[in-house]
Amino acid sequence: MQDLLLRSPLFRVTPNDRRDDFLMRMRQSISQFETAFEQETYLEGRRREQLRRRAANRSRARKINRVEQEGKVRFSVLAVCLTATVIVVVLAMFEALSFLMA
Repeated sequence: MQDLLLRSPLFRVTPNDRRDDFLMRMRQSISQFETAFEQETYLEGRRREQLRRRAANRSRARKINRVEQEGKVRFSVLAVCLTATVIVVVLAMFEALSFLMA
């Protein structure tokens, strides 16, 4: 029974049907390609944004470290200058005192 149905002119596959099948598959593959391209474009945009944020965070962290390091150096220089000033003033006062006492 099935053979009879398949052989009937209603179920015959013509070259036109093959072409239509090919075009339909081609449209589907183009549609799939476009969908994949859109997804890849979206993912690439997210990756770019994530990389930009990471780079900005690294830059910010480097700047913070640099400012902290500069602050430590400035504080050290200030402490050394104050210590040197105290030593010079104490020596000058004792020299002046010994000069006045003599």
